[in-house]
Amino acid sequence: MPQLSKSTQTSLSEINMVPFVDVVLVLLIIFMITAPILQSGIEVDLPKTHTVKEITEQRLVITLDKSQRIYLGNEPVNIHDLGAKVRSQLRRPQDAVFLRCDETVPFGSFAMVVDTLRQSGVTNISIVTEPLSDRPRTR
Repeated sequence: MPQLSKSTQTSLSEINMVPFVDVVLVLLIIFMITAPILQSGIEVDLPKTHTVKEITEQRLVITLDKSQRIYLGNEPVNIHDLGAKVRSQLRRPQDAVFLRCDETVPFGSFAMVVDTLRQSGVTNISIVTEPLSDRPRTR
């Protein structure tokens, strides 16, 4: 009896896109969750104001958190070393410095940081705030 050979091997002519789409969506979700965290590593509740100017340029950022710790960028700094470190990182003395301060910090601590910056020769200090929303805050 003659046997007919059947070929069961077929070539894969198209790529299965479902696993690719799954991986891309998972990566998109991961980036969406981590992007706000990467923006600033120090958690600060900024004061809310009606007039807020959008920040477009990269500047030196000084942060004063709830515990009244001072950060230059993301590095903690002693108040006594702040002036020298800011001067060493500024390109020109007239460059602006952004000051982020938690809204619960006493004004005396805020004024001490501003005074330290002024004594070190920084004259252009911009205070970072958030836009005032119409919804009341819930805590």
